[in-house]
Amino acid sequence: MQSWSSGIKRSGKRIGFVPTMGYLHRGHLSLVERSKNDNDYTVASIYVNPAQFGANEDFGKYPRDLGRDKELLIAAGCDVLFTPEDRSIYPSGYQTYVNAEQITKTLEGEFRPGHFRGVTTIVNILFNLVQPDSAYFGQKDAQQCAVIKAMADDLKIPVRIIVMPIVREEDGLAMSSRNKYLGASERSDALVLFRSLALAETLIKQGERDAKLLEEVIMSQLKKVKTASPDYVRIVNSRTFEEAEILKWGSEYFILIACRIGATRLIDNLLIRV
Repeated sequence: MQSWSSGIKRSGKRIGFVPTMGYLHRGHLSLVERSKNDNDYTVASIYVNPAQFGANEDFGKYPRDLGRDKELLIAAGCDVLFTPEDRSIYPSGYQTYVNAEQITKTLEGEFRPGHFRGVTTIVNILFNLVQPDSAYFGQKDAQQCAVIKAMADDLKIPVRIIVMPIVREEDGLAMSSRNKYLGASERSDALVLFRSLALAETLIKQGERDAKLLEEVIMSQLKKVKTASPDYVRIVNSRTFEEAEILKWGSEYFILIACRIGATRLIDNLLIRV
């Protein structure tokens, strides 16, 4: 991978990169499409990274279907598929990890200890191998995108981080590989995340600026669904991820939700410009 990328870079061509954990959906493919529009070559990686899963998380059962993913990437016009193995990413004696300090202390960092250390480590490794000019991520993992941006800035990695909008099903459910876990009734229950975000957006458009009140409204909506078990609802500054108290004119915020529907943990968010 590194040898190929070095040759492409020497020829003056641009490389776009879409890192994934596979079980691809239209959200991933929208990243490939954007990369193809921006670059001479597009590389996608598929690697279910063990370092970002906790001891009681779903690493073992995380959905995998490499054959299906290959067909989707070929149809999308992706140039290179990179599928490294654990022994090449984390060989015996591996001991170096990358950690963004401040931005990882809350939200997903609080509920999934060590998760972001695994994310920043693998993304740094993949950037070193693929050597992309631009890398493409989905807004659904909003905090992850902010963490990766911070890492790239702090470590002076010469890659442009492009964050693309959430791709949703027709009924509003954010596309996710983990949606596969949902049964029919849970799939219907999961729509409460999007409905709650939409309600908050309506209230903001009507003039509500109290972030804590808005969080309480969303939480009350989530708790009306019997299968729902919320981890958090937070409104944060879109750049620093500091919690907001009053939404200020001219500022941009994320409304973030993490909630289990049955046994499946889902996240969703909405970007709000006040």
